[in-house]
Amino acid sequence: MIVCHCQNITNHDIDAAINWMRAADETALITPGKIYRALGKSADCGGCMPLFLSTMRKNASMEIPMTLRGLRTGKTQEYFNGRRQESN
Repeated sequence: MIVCHCQNITNHDIDAAINWMRAADETALITPGKIYRALGKSADCGGCMPLFLSTMRKNASMEIPMTLRGLRTGKTQEYFNGRRQESN
């Protein structure tokens, strides 16, 4: 299925780029911009972004790597916990 008509990017291209990036670095933060660059392309109109993101999220390699889970501790976690309480 073509996801980005401007750059002719398919769901298979997105999956291949994600899998390639994850294999190269299991802690990589994968973004749409990095996928475009990995494919040698750049975003044009942005109309595909909702479908692009949905396609990214369906890839099993997009799961947060175990080495990055639980990193939000200390000051950062206190900040976000306090912020949630203030907004209630």
